[in-house]
Amino acid sequence: MTIATGDRLPQTTLVKVTEAGPEQVSVEEYFGGRRVALFAVPGAFTPTCSARHLPSFVEKADALKAKEIDEIACTSVNDAFVMQAWAKANEAGAITMLADGNGNFAEAVGLTMDGSGFGLGKRSQRYAMIVNDGVVEQLHVEAPGEYRVSSADYLLEQL
Repeated sequence: MTIATGDRLPQTTLVKVTEAGPEQVSVEEYFGGRRVALFAVPGAFTPTCSARHLPSFVEKADALKAKEIDEIACTSVNDAFVMQAWAKANEAGAITMLADGNGNFAEAVGLTMDGSGFGLGKRSQRYAMIVNDGVVEQLHVEAPGEYRVSSADYLLEQL
């Protein structure tokens, strides 16, 4: 079942990219006690994700934080090393990268897609959500092949 507004995020683990290396974090710990803008992409270094999605959040980071967002995070079904390289390549230091290498988080929130036709396997759908103390405050899931409601601009309009 897909997560919905008002639901608490399921208990699973993500891998946070840090300067010291990958750090396992529980969802409860990471999202607890703060308001996070989380966006998910099907894959680091993929066309729309690299050309539009990540850059939109890098460009709008200050504007989002001005709307009482404590942190901006990106998740993808990639390993932490790929996420770190992608952040560096896009000068995305304002974005916390949360690797979901096995897709456990994407599966737990019910937002997976089958990218096998493109050689990607099971991945995350493209979406953005506002999470307030572990509870989904807003959820914006893209239709297949679309990029609109998960953009930083759209999220800012909703805040």
